[in-house]
Amino acid sequence: MTHDVNEKETLLELRKVTTHYGPIRVLHDVDMVIHPGEMVCLLGGNASGKSTTLKTILGIVRVSEGEMYFRGERADTLSTAQRIERGMAVVPENRRIFPKMTVRENLEMGAYLRNDRKAIKEDMDYVISLFPRIGERLGQQGGTMSGGEQQMLAMGRALMSRPKLILMDEPSMGLAPLFVEKIFEIIKTVNDEGISVFVVEQNANVALSVADRGYVLQTGEVVLSGPAQELLHNEAMKKAYLGDV
Repeated sequence: MTHDVNEKETLLELRKVTTHYGPIRVLHDVDMVIHPGEMVCLLGGNASGKSTTLKTILGIVRVSEGEMYFRGERADTLSTAQRIERGMAVVPENRRIFPKMTVRENLEMGAYLRNDRKAIKEDMDYVISLFPRIGERLGQQGGTMSGGEQQMLAMGRALMSRPKLILMDEPSMGLAPLFVEKIFEIIKTVNDEGISVFVVEQNANVALSVADRGYVLQTGEVVLSGPAQELLHNEAMKKAYLGDV
């Protein structure tokens, strides 16, 4: 499943993307690239535009200026459903699993656009091998699990669609520090399998410790970008983050 990143190949590209909520401009001239197989994190404080960027990639927020490409084709004109069909999957903020459904049913929802039964079964086995805790609770209602377990379930559900790109919104939010480390280890494992990952995260240290590259947003503009290790030790990064590193 793993493959080398071809620098010329781009999986997702935002070119001078600007968005608005009504008359208010939220993102301004955002340039961003994710290559196949990469893990890229998007960092920034509250109200920096991180979640809006994710919603723009998914098509929940419309691009008012600029262009977006996914897997070589223009994507800013596609509906959210079309983007998901083409290989995006999202692990939303606060998990958003189906609380009344069993763990197994939640996972099956991730594969609802597929009809390749045998491969779905293989993916279910793979997800259970990644998250043994989930495997022990397949018949349990999703809502009865802890926050960390629900995060695993949300990741498993995203993987069930065999995505080319997983978009993660604040995966560390509301989790105990020990669980945050565990979740990011799993994100890294998924990425090592060749699945590209885009992580929107407030916890810069943990995100940069596993990502390949990072972008830092401030009031809707990219103020810093570069290899994760460089950003981790960058003084300007700490300033951009208002000491929140």
